[in-house]
Amino acid sequence: MKVLFVSSGNNANGLSPIVKNQGVSLAHNIGCEIYYFTIQGRGLRGYLQNIPRLRKTYKDVQPDWVHAHYSLCGFVTTLAGISPVIVSLMGSDVKAKRTFKFFILLFARFFWKRVIVKSEEMKQDLGYASAVVIPNGVDLDIFTPMPQEEARSKLQWSVEGKKVILFAANPKRPEKNFQLLEKAFQLLPQGKYLLKVLENVPNHMIPYYLNASDVVVLTSLWEGSPNVIKEAMACNRPIVSTDVGDVKHNLWGLDGCFITSYDPDDVANALVEALKHQQIEGRRRVRALGLSAANIAERIVSVWKS
Repeated sequence: MKVLFVSSGNNANGLSPIVKNQGVSLAHNIGCEIYYFTIQGRGLRGYLQNIPRLRKTYKDVQPDWVHAHYSLCGFVTTLAGISPVIVSLMGSDVKAKRTFKFFILLFARFFWKRVIVKSEEMKQDLGYASAVVIPNGVDLDIFTPMPQEEARSKLQWSVEGKKVILFAANPKRPEKNFQLLEKAFQLLPQGKYLLKVLENVPNHMIPYYLNASDVVVLTSLWEGSPNVIKEAMACNRPIVSTDVGDVKHNLWGLDGCFITSYDPDDVANALVEALKHQQIEGRRRVRALGLSAANIAERIVSVWKS
């Protein structure tokens, strides 16, 4: 089965790790031949300029399925005259302005064969009942528990007996709401904790950051189905997060994991409680929820064939 992925190539590292990981999983677990077409350029005009090149790639590859990642890539694929097309949306798509969301719904209803969203919350926000909920999976061979000292040695971290709090996102992105964790951190006893951030970290190094930390924190204003939470679960790390996307569903009842409000005191208290746990049973939960990359690959193929 040949599949053409259409996605942005404007990521700092070129192809988005999320898209690449999904392609690798489909190739490894299902045996698909995955071809990648990356959009070059930004904004609507920049995307539209890729149409001739996309048409040529489609003609050369002659794929069985075309899967566009995120709305703009879906628009370009359809305008290139390619059909049928499956489109995966991200959180920023469903949180877009009303006019932009109108076009997403228009294309979803009349041009796209299937639309995949990452969580039930995204489906409700989009207002498209036919959307299929399939979160991104986590590779349990890559994201696995390892000795904390081994991970810290790899990162050359010297923590001097302090507890490490990892902000699991780019602090410069406003929607990640880093200022909430900063305020909560100031409420903790000084000198006992270190605050680290997951910024511009290559994908293959993320497991070391997670395992080197004592608690993983996400204080976002909104998310779809944040991969880093599932990755932290796979590494059995304690977690503190705001109630965004499918996080509460995935962490429900899991000792060492806490869902907070947007009150800094609440976040600070949750951090103290989470840090009482050396590890959690997150990996078992990932398997129970069917969130392994292998399981998600099978669900994606079922959508293609439906």
